[in-house]
Amino acid sequence: MTSVPGTRYLVGGAVRDTLLGRAQSDRDWVVVGATPEAMRAAGFIAVGRDFPVFLHPHSGEEHALARTERKSGAGYRGFVVHAAPDVSLEEDLRRRDFTVNAIAQAEDGSLVDPFGGQADLDARLLRHVSDAFVEDPVRILRAARFMARWADLGFRIADDTRALMKQMVERGEVDHLVPERIWQEIGKGLTEARPSAMLRTLRDCDALARVLPEVDALYGVEQRAEYHPEIDTGVHTEMVLDMCARLVPGDALIGFCGLTHDLGKALTPVDVRPKHIGHEQSGLAPLRALAARLRVPAEYLAVAEIVCREHLNVHRLDEMRADTVLKLIERCDGFRRPERIAQLGWACEADKRGRLGMSDCAYPSRPLLARMHAAALAVQARDLPLQHLSGPAIGDALRRARVAAIKAARAGDDGQA
Repeated sequence: MTSVPGTRYLVGGAVRDTLLGRAQSDRDWVVVGATPEAMRAAGFIAVGRDFPVFLHPHSGEEHALARTERKSGAGYRGFVVHAAPDVSLEEDLRRRDFTVNAIAQAEDGSLVDPFGGQADLDARLLRHVSDAFVEDPVRILRAARFMARWADLGFRIADDTRALMKQMVERGEVDHLVPERIWQEIGKGLTEARPSAMLRTLRDCDALARVLPEVDALYGVEQRAEYHPEIDTGVHTEMVLDMCARLVPGDALIGFCGLTHDLGKALTPVDVRPKHIGHEQSGLAPLRALAARLRVPAEYLAVAEIVCREHLNVHRLDEMRADTVLKLIERCDGFRRPERIAQLGWACEADKRGRLGMSDCAYPSRPLLARMHAAALAVQARDLPLQHLSGPAIGDALRRARVAAIKAARAGDDGQA
């Protein structure tokens, strides 16, 4: 068994989640009293680029040398790192973001908690460790993501921490965040149980307007009360996000679709509101701008465009003719990429049920769309009598057969011919 030079402590999420009684996350260790040379000599594999991090040769668990950090420039990369055998465990814990993440566990199971993290866990409080919190703007995004994870447990952000976050935004620190890091944290937040808490946290400290201005612009935009009892489009977006998390837990792609499906409503002229005619099409431009700025994965953008463009069509699916349904499936590339139809259905159900008083309402359009899509998908050219046809006539015959299959699937659904 590989021995660790110096003294190692389990730190971070593994300790925190154990104390919360939740499934333990990846185990990370901090090593006090060791050098990079000693770690390599013991068989550890160096992987850190900006500071000394090593992988255990057998378990693969990360072991980082105890370190301190000193601010040297703007943004989250502007730090000078000092890692040496004389850096204490408390000094290492002091550089961390929140007290609940600054608890260490010795190998004998005893806890080292110099900043009151256990008490804050018990109080369900997210509180910064020190005033050095203001030096790293990523911590604002992490606070929002943690709130998305723990809002259902009753967590809240400490008042002084919220004040620091607001101060960081006012000073422009958030403007130095690189797009990839913003998306990384936002994407993780979309997989949590209560993504709406992420938006509210960012908005409370004025960061939402900096990192997701297209989403921030939705707040205060009124909708027709007969369709949206919650009225405010920003509130509706929060409700849709939470419904996405409820219907398809942990699916960041569906969450992204929910986040961006109504961006066009912010562009509706004030004198036209609360109607939002054509918002499905007008929402495509801000969606593409957001995705380009944050370098969102291409597949996320492709599916989000489908949801933005088609969600009203799916809502009125029972009114559509079979040939129109086929055109919808074709527009979504549903024959080459059949999973996109299922993704569209889930996002549309989240949109419909993400409204005040409608969270438990039935949404027959999703299973109906799935049945009609499956029926059309089952019709293949090789199974049709096409020997006497050629060229475009083959495609026409295939389309007619698929329209007939869609009609039959609908008739089978409602019991009518």
